[in-house]
Amino acid sequence: MITKAQVENRQKQWAEGIVKIGSLKNDFQSCKEYTLQFINDLYDFDNKVLFKPTKAAEVQFRDNLEAALSYFIGKNDQFLEDQGFATTPWTKVRFENKDIILEEKRAIAMGNYFFTDVDGQEAKVEYTFSYKVVGDSLKIDVHHSSLPYTVATIY
Repeated sequence: MITKAQVENRQKQWAEGIVKIGSLKNDFQSCKEYTLQFINDLYDFDNKVLFKPTKAAEVQFRDNLEAALSYFIGKNDQFLEDQGFATTPWTKVRFENKDIILEEKRAIAMGNYFFTDVDGQEAKVEYTFSYKVVGDSLKIDVHHSSLPYTVATIY
């Protein structure tokens, strides 16, 4: 049975990885190598991943390693909208889980995560991550995030 602590540990690793990617932004080769390791460690792109990142509109679903890498660090001519979300850089990422569904070989977490920039400004993003057991670790196979809905005022 997957535990809440295992899910929270993976979330902590994801958050720390996003901060690390941003810290490497001035050395693109090191940043790319680290980000590939980050994705391979945390995501199950050896199988199937449903990935809908926050700031993707033209190519809103990223179903392979190259597309995910582009979202995180940019500089890919196939995904011109990507500016490198993780290279902002962020100084802190924290998860606030609304709840977590725990099963024997799968866990689903939903809530908000907050990204703090170098000026101390915090961006709130809604997320759903699904984790599955792969070998002896948890890997993300569903990642959906979006900005909170805002009501448009019509005059």
